[in-house]
Amino acid sequence: MTAGTRHPIRWTLRALAAMVAIFFLPLAIAVTAHYTEGSRETDWRTARRDSTGIAPLPNAVPEAVIHVYAARAFRWRGAFGVHTWVAAKPQGAAQYTRFEVMGFNVARGGKAVRVQEGVPDGYWYGNAPVLIRELRGGDEIDRLIERLHEAASLYPYNDEYRIWPGPNSNTFIAYLGRAVPELSLDLPPTAIGKDYLPRGAMLARAPSGSGVQLSVNGMFGLILAPQEGFELNLLGLSAGIDLNPPALKLPGVGRVGFPD
Repeated sequence: MTAGTRHPIRWTLRALAAMVAIFFLPLAIAVTAHYTEGSRETDWRTARRDSTGIAPLPNAVPEAVIHVYAARAFRWRGAFGVHTWVAAKPQGAAQYTRFEVMGFNVARGGKAVRVQEGVPDGYWYGNAPVLIRELRGGDEIDRLIERLHEAASLYPYNDEYRIWPGPNSNTFIAYLGRAVPELSLDLPPTAIGKDYLPRGAMLARAPSGSGVQLSVNGMFGLILAPQEGFELNLLGLSAGIDLNPPALKLPGVGRVGFPD
């Protein structure tokens, strides 16, 4: 073997080692941590869905509110990713409305999109959510909520759901982010499915509504945007660097660095 043929092999091995270190080692750590913390095989019928107390009570806050939440998915799926949803309350409303996609609805012959009144900040089958975006205000927030309703009604995968690589619940929330860029969503790297672009598109705005996203069926691609920073997508897993605030984005693990 000549020196010239050794260089491509060496670079290939280095690239493979980098992929393992960046994508699969953090994922292995996340899976180990998930099951070390205790059994996640709880019964969905008895798992907690009550409020975590994050969202303000509607009667205590007359202004309009939009919250975006992420919580670890149910059972084994929580080792890999999160479920995301939007909760919104117009000015003076007595209840919050949740915008989300539910896979079991499709399995039972129903629709994927679920827009209805509900607990805005509830445990997701036992897993506490994290608030990843909050907007409050008056008429301008009311108008954003109206646009959320309109965008949800136009979601192209209302009869379809796939856990991986999409379309799933995170595909829907990323879709809402692009439709209402004022949300400035920076979905966590564990939101598997956010990179699945509707209608087979390969190029779109990032879920934050800024920057650009390239994706091939949600399996391969990248994001370059002021809000998300730089992300690589490999087999639906995301890894990258965020500068606002500084953090690493790792598959399974999530953000490592300063909090949002």
